[in-house]
Parts: sequence; C-alpha cells; structure tokens
Amino acid sequence: MKYYSPFAIEQLANHIQGDISAFNWLINNGYPELVAVIDAVRDDKKAFKFLIDGKHFVLAAFVNTIWDDEKAFKFLIDSKAFDWAACANIINGDDKAEKALKAAGKLHFIGLSKAILGRIHEDGDRATTPVGMLKNIFNFKKKFD
Repeated sequence: MKYYSPFAIEQLANHIQGDISAFNWLINNGYPELVAVIDAVRDDKKAFKFLIDGKHFVLAAFVNTIWDDEKAFKFLIDSKAFDWAACANIINGDDKAEKALKAAGKLHFIGLSKAILGRIHEDGDRATTPVGMLKNIFNFKKKFD
C-alpha cells in the first residue's frame, strides 16, 4: 500500500474543490492516481480502470466503499487501510468514523471526506436543474457505450 502524506491528501481535497494549483501539484509530484480518485467516484470508468491497471487497489476499494460495496470495505480493513475506510464511512454518514479520525489526528482525511461529499452533492444538484437534465438527456447514449 502506497503512503500518501497529509499534504498530498490535502492537495487532493483542494483539487476536488476546484483548486487548479492543487491539481498541478498532484500531477507534477507523481500522484495521478489521486487525481483519478475523484473521477472514479464520479463514475468515470477510465479513471477506475487506471486505478486497477496501476495496481492502486486501496484507492479503487476506497471508491467502491463510497458506493456501499461491503467487499471493498472488507478489502480496506484487511489491507489495514483504516484511514481510507474511515474516510469512506464519513462520506456514508458514519459520525463515529469522523470522531475516530479526529482522535487519531487525521484531519486531512476528514477534509477529504467533506470535499468528496460536497462534490457528490454538487453533481447531484447539477443533475436536477433544467440545464442538467437536458445535458443528461443528450448524454444518454454515452451511458450505454
């Protein structure tokens, strides 16, 4: 399992919130897999394949755990990727996970979970606006490619 510094995780959270310099930092410092995480969360199949092909299994399991995949959660636990598991659980509404990360001083994972949750909500809101609904209708074919 690859180690990611608190700063790298913070940069991922900043990137998710639209910070271009954080995106550039992640790319320039060799973390394209972290950039792929948010795309995979947003159901980009190429990004998820990138994680699998690159053997970033913990990150792929993290993405799947966000979407309530119990086997992926078990994989995170078995891999001792407790911070990633707790981060996903926060996104899924587990207050105890946030308290555990806070007690462990892992505030960067809490920030990441809130950034991802914000993006998920933003994407959902965008899909329910009249313009978003039209985009979804016109992108309907892409869903089946």
